[in-house]
Amino acid sequence: MTAITARGIEIDRTFAVPPTAVFAAWTTPESFAQWFGGKNAQVPLDSLDFVAEPGRRWTARMVLPDGNTIDWTGDFVEVLPVERLVFTITDRPDEPRRATIVVELTPTSFGTQMHFAQETPGFTREQQERLLVGWQSFIDELELIAAVYATAPRSEK
Repeated sequence: MTAITARGIEIDRTFAVPPTAVFAAWTTPESFAQWFGGKNAQVPLDSLDFVAEPGRRWTARMVLPDGNTIDWTGDFVEVLPVERLVFTITDRPDEPRRATIVVELTPTSFGTQMHFAQETPGFTREQQERLLVGWQSFIDELELIAAVYATAPRSEK
């Protein structure tokens, strides 16, 4: 299911790689910097503080194609390697409100089934639609990075 729900947005995606590769793409700073924002935005590594541990805050600066930037922040809530990642996110670092994102990974005979859900408190339907499209493009890039993790020699992972 990929849809707008009563609580937010949800995206289901199947990857032809094992959950270890998908989890690594989500939680490794270098990987996150490559896919977060899709193929047209950049997240410079020197702007990224991203250590996937419960209780840790994360920050990132996204540089858009027009040169404008978005500052992101949140907190890691739950990190169950290869199974589940729960964190918060906002593009308004000075405000206390955060949306919760839950990523669940399930091994399949084909590879990995990922279920992604993000709360959208206070979002209009139009904002939810744009968010859904945006995350789908991010996840397209995440899929490419996960494929690299699945094929890289163990010493490069």
